[in-house]
Amino acid sequence: MAEKEYFAHPTAVIDEGCKIGKGTKIWHFSHIMPDCVLGENCNIGQNCVISPEVVLGNNVKAQNNISIYSGVTCGDDVFLGPSMVFTNVINPRSAIVRKHQYAKTNVGKGASIGANATIVCGHDIGEYAFIGAGAVVTKNVPAFSLWVGNPAKQIGWMSEYGHRLNFKKGVAVCPESKEKYKLMKGKVVKVK
Repeated sequence: MAEKEYFAHPTAVIDEGCKIGKGTKIWHFSHIMPDCVLGENCNIGQNCVISPEVVLGNNVKAQNNISIYSGVTCGDDVFLGPSMVFTNVINPRSAIVRKHQYAKTNVGKGASIGANATIVCGHDIGEYAFIGAGAVVTKNVPAFSLWVGNPAKQIGWMSEYGHRLNFKKGVAVCPESKEKYKLMKGKVVKVK
């Protein structure tokens, strides 16, 4: 039997039928369920549950106490803050089985979701979007946008490096990467 190419703490439960990429780390008391896919170099914190058919890209960071339910797909380089929440049914009831009604949630490459945020299912989070801690997302989130509050509202735009963009002079410059961005028809585009 080949040696596994990922690390799992002895208390983690790894079900048969899941796929786990090289260099991924799974920490204390986490449960990785069948038919989910974790990319390379992911970090799954303590007390996490990854449900069947979830797909995580490469380098996804899931902090402690997160349940990632069936229907969720995350692109590469996504950050999921501690105790953030994904839902998977719009109108759950204990007495009514709605497993066939799981709504999809797609989180784009490089997006960050802050601690204790809630993402109501059926809404997509665009690439490099930034969801503030405690926000409750109830609609689609455009790429590079910054959302806070309950219900979450857009209050600005973010760079790939996670800095707030200022478009007062037409072109915004990320203070860290020096990349330039333009706001065109309600969308952020990188300027070459």
